[in-house]
Amino acid sequence: MKSIAVYCGSSEGNNPIYMNEARRLGETLVNHGIDLIYGGASVGCMGAVADAVLEGGGRVIGVIPEKLSNVEIAHQKLTELHVVTTMHERKAMMMELADGFIALPGGAGTLEEWFEVFTWAQLGYHSKPCAFHNVNQYYNPMISLFDHMIKEGFVKKEFKDLILMEENAEQLLTKMKETKTKF
Repeated sequence: MKSIAVYCGSSEGNNPIYMNEARRLGETLVNHGIDLIYGGASVGCMGAVADAVLEGGGRVIGVIPEKLSNVEIAHQKLTELHVVTTMHERKAMMMELADGFIALPGGAGTLEEWFEVFTWAQLGYHSKPCAFHNVNQYYNPMISLFDHMIKEGFVKKEFKDLILMEENAEQLLTKMKETKTKF
């Protein structure tokens, strides 16, 4: 695994654990020799994970739509920064560049981007692992929602079973490296 796309908030969240764990994930990526692919911002959890990778001597590739380069404040010290026209281009480029996908805590944008790559995996467009970094048990309600969707007959159990989830960055990356997605 050479690169991982990380989806996360351009905000810091209300608990310092989110920024701390974003940095820890960045440090862990460097320790594993994995490049970071992310949304290109210098603020919030996005900036924290990128800064940690850069400070550790790792490679960071940002992909940001032109319209968001001022809103999310494009990071100016990245290894590579791709400024694209649309969100669709951003998501397609990140999916193409990455060997796996992690969602750190974030908002609707984080979920939308992660769910798109997860859906693409279910449809057979790729076979890359999709994971939730469950910092502060942030994604527990999401797993409960998956259980509900399974119970109601809208999601197959085998799709939920393939979602990787850990609270610890090291354990999550190890699990991702060992997983062969079977979508």
